[in-house]
Amino acid sequence: MKNNQDRSFTEQELVRRQKLEDLVKNGRDPYVENSYERSHTLNHLIEQFDGFSKEDLSKISVGNEVTTAGRVRLFREAGKKAIFANIQDQEATIQLYIREDEVGTEDFSYFKDIDLGDIIGVKGIMMKTDHGELTIRVKEYKLLTKALKPLPDKHAGISDIEEKYRRRYVDLIVNPETKKVFQSRNKIIRTIQSVLDEKGYMEVETPILHLKKAGGDAKPFVTHYNALDTNFYLRIATELHLKRCIVGGFEGVYEIGRLFRNEGMSTRHNPEFTSIEIYVAYKEMNFLMSLCEEIFRTCALKVNETTKVSYSGIEFDFSKPFKRWHMVDAIKEVCGVDFWKHMSYEEATKLAKEHNVKYEKYHFSVGHIINLFFEQYVEDKIIEPTFVIGHPKEISPLSKLNKDDNRFTDRFELFINKREYANAFAELNNPIDQYERFLDQIKQAEAGDEEASELDIDFIEALEYGMPPTAGIGIGIDRLVMLLTNSESIKDVLLFPQLRPRGK
Repeated sequence: MKNNQDRSFTEQELVRRQKLEDLVKNGRDPYVENSYERSHTLNHLIEQFDGFSKEDLSKISVGNEVTTAGRVRLFREAGKKAIFANIQDQEATIQLYIREDEVGTEDFSYFKDIDLGDIIGVKGIMMKTDHGELTIRVKEYKLLTKALKPLPDKHAGISDIEEKYRRRYVDLIVNPETKKVFQSRNKIIRTIQSVLDEKGYMEVETPILHLKKAGGDAKPFVTHYNALDTNFYLRIATELHLKRCIVGGFEGVYEIGRLFRNEGMSTRHNPEFTSIEIYVAYKEMNFLMSLCEEIFRTCALKVNETTKVSYSGIEFDFSKPFKRWHMVDAIKEVCGVDFWKHMSYEEATKLAKEHNVKYEKYHFSVGHIINLFFEQYVEDKIIEPTFVIGHPKEISPLSKLNKDDNRFTDRFELFINKREYANAFAELNNPIDQYERFLDQIKQAEAGDEEASELDIDFIEALEYGMPPTAGIGIGIDRLVMLLTNSESIKDVLLFPQLRPRGK
């Protein structure tokens, strides 16, 4: 190892740096090109030429030169006068055949010093080897970028999982399955947009910096806006601004955006994540269930070409309607406690103690206790796609009350294989009721609940101008991508997930 300006380099890295110095001295600086025009990507070459036989290809390739580029991923000498190499671009890999008598002695000599990971541009004609492998017979090449660090061993890959996430760019180079996950993620987002655009809904953008903490139960990140000398929150939800759009007269809006929640990191949680929220005027909860099923079904078809999804060894079929299960019925079925009975808070907390359900002083209602029972006893029992309905009003400050039983709201959460994927409800559009619900949230905050919402007077005033009956849903994009790509950790579907600083 050798230290150079406080950096240490391996022996391989030193060899590569020496090669770079020699290239520059000989007028072959690999970093001078601003662009390289390609006639084909590698995938286009394969699509256009792979169907030809060796003999037919030899006829049509005469005078038919192609130009392409990619990263060198394999290199082997075929005697002293020829070299086989493979290059890789975004979509595919293809073989090169380089002969000294065709590229010239000097260029051939320099090509022998090409390292795995270097990026080159090549011109040549298409051929097939005796084994039938489609190959570019190189007539000339140009080294476009010198890789100063070696790639991981192609068989071992990146052995340290933390390094896989920290150096995602390397993971993308050496692991085609990783690249496929993020291509699938892109398909999922585009598919959702297409479904909603076809319905006439409009994609909008709303602020990331919020003066008030509202729109969800979560602990926010706080930042200071110097120009205003005021603290702002990074948004925990897009909900309240999107509902302002409905007040303003748009009848269907959605936003795909980053949300920020100052909570722990795990295989299921990242402090910044992507969500889509959709709001449609004059619609209700059952409409949202159908829309949610349509989104999941269409995305599955786009990514996997089937509505059947395999995740963690379990198969789900999104062509079937999802189960609907009232929260109180679920609790009764799983642990035998019947919250349909009207009871006092004291009776509810007695049941909690009997069933070892821990509650805090800010859990001051029967509704809070019901939710704690659900979280402890039911959530991890739900495997098949299930809409859990009937959330208590105390944990649903933005939801309309159920007409038949005002202890509960017209709200649902979608659970699949123990995980929540969506949250939706008929939106509360009564400004007086909304104001009182915000006051209840303030009481919870004063009692120690760091996730309680704050009073947003501007939103109350917006509702006072009149918001039509509206249905709204939020879907976690990251978890949906995990589900459709069979990824176990949320870090596997985030290009650059949040990680602990090195050494901590």
